[in-house]
Amino acid sequence: MADLTHHPDPLIDRLKRLIRLAVRVLSVLMAFVIVLGVVDVAWVIWDKLSTPPYLQLDISEILATFGAFMAVLIAIEIFINITIYLREDVIHIEIVLATALMAIARKIVVLDTQQLAAEKIWGLAAIALAMSVGYYLVVVVPTRTRAVAETRASAMSPAPDRQETSASPNAER
Repeated sequence: MADLTHHPDPLIDRLKRLIRLAVRVLSVLMAFVIVLGVVDVAWVIWDKLSTPPYLQLDISEILATFGAFMAVLIAIEIFINITIYLREDVIHIEIVLATALMAIARKIVVLDTQQLAAEKIWGLAAIALAMSVGYYLVVVVPTRTRAVAETRASAMSPAPDRQETSASPNAER
């Protein structure tokens, strides 16, 4: 939070410090949730593989495991969002969009289409498409635009003077 310099108003200054403390507490709690999530995933895998039939998972168990993995990855993304907020006092839309895309992907991966109405499936598809387009517009297009601009700028700048490496025939005379 770069804007945490002392504010002339003592109340605002105290409130900013309180918010910074709250964000730090959230980051510690999120790290705890991540550790618990990893332990839970490991426990579920161990439990499924150690019960008869041994070392076998059916498709529903695999999908449930994927869902648990994705939940931990989403928690990690949220933790990254929190720590970036601590450092810069800015919400990075790229990370927020990536987190939302991962959450939608998790929902789609573990989705039981037999239990869902067509309207809800179309709604999830629309959300996934909208988030993908948003991510493309916010992350991919500016990156490509910068790369093209840098390429054009380097092509238009004059080449540095080159020193001739070989001696001219008249130099030896």
